[in-house]
Amino acid sequence: MTETATHEPQTKDRHYVNRRGAELLKEQKSARGRRQRRTEERLREASQARLVRARFTKHRLATASLILLVAMYAIAVFADFVAPYDKLQRFEDAQYTAPTRVHLMDQQGNWHRPFIYETRNELNPDTFQYEQRVPDGAQRYPIKLLVKTKPYKLVGVVPLEHRLFGTEGRPVFLLGSDHLGRDLFSRLIHASRVSLLIGLGGVALSFVLGVTLGGISGYFGGLTDSVIQRLIDFLISIPLIPLWMALSAAIPQGWSGIQTYFAITLILSLVGWTGLARVVRGKVMSLRDEDYVTAARISSAGHLSIIRRHLLPGVTSFLVVHITLAIPGMILGETTLSFLGLGISAPDVSWGTLLQQAQDVTVVANYPWLLAPAAFLVLAVVLFNFVGDGLRDAADPYSR
Repeated sequence: MTETATHEPQTKDRHYVNRRGAELLKEQKSARGRRQRRTEERLREASQARLVRARFTKHRLATASLILLVAMYAIAVFADFVAPYDKLQRFEDAQYTAPTRVHLMDQQGNWHRPFIYETRNELNPDTFQYEQRVPDGAQRYPIKLLVKTKPYKLVGVVPLEHRLFGTEGRPVFLLGSDHLGRDLFSRLIHASRVSLLIGLGGVALSFVLGVTLGGISGYFGGLTDSVIQRLIDFLISIPLIPLWMALSAAIPQGWSGIQTYFAITLILSLVGWTGLARVVRGKVMSLRDEDYVTAARISSAGHLSIIRRHLLPGVTSFLVVHITLAIPGMILGETTLSFLGLGISAPDVSWGTLLQQAQDVTVVANYPWLLAPAAFLVLAVVLFNFVGDGLRDAADPYSR
């Protein structure tokens, strides 16, 4: 009798737990279903741009790449503030200095804020190369934020007297120095402004040319199409490197860095629009016989209005993806020209001009940190490709 009475409460408790668990699971499923239904309703009423954005955010790698790209461009725009030194500032007895080691613990084992030690270049008898060594009792130089420096103008407009970080009394070379004792990290940050922004300018011009000429060629056809396509065939048949060399040689030697910058942007745009024009032409030719285009013609709409308002929106997803994939090509083109000595020249800097010092194998073997601009170049191109892949998947209506 006692055992039966003991088992009955346990059975009731078990049934209650199971019933309560089933109720909670049902409520959770119903709440999840309601959220899914609300999301589906919002997506059904959302615009194409919102749908693309919602699908793009699900691509984690592309989203992270976009965040890193935005950070890179922000650093490039505010290079004067982020870089600890000016791009032309030299330090005596600091030629080909190896990257400075940043310490958190001193020689006695005590923890400190990030700092650097005073170092000396000593000859290694085994390798016959000079190496940095920290002498006993060396002075510590803490790395500080918002260090006061000589007055300068941020973006050429805002006067400032502080930089993001630095040390007082001894320079810090995060990526080493070059043959003239200039901080490579500071020069790389300043060079990113030219190398990254020239891609935007070049793509903008080539985008306008490609979309305009490709749309006109595909819509009108006939003689207009033949003339534009033969022009594209002629430009594609020209070897790219000799064409760049010929156009760059036409730039006067006395031009300033800004003038050379815009000249290179124009050169890259003149040879970079042909592929986009071909694809836009094919897309427009496949859409120009659709019913809504015929209705627009019957309603007496102008040719340019039909192209701009009815045909080009049909290739918007491709155009967005093309922009993200064309910018790396423009960046590589500028780097190639500057590396060959045909683009940006001193005193202005770009990633290509910084890589000129790495042409000698002996120099690279002894001072490998001079290849740092190549790493940043590869990183930028890879990030753009990841973003382009994410946009392509998000804009493709047939992808899942």
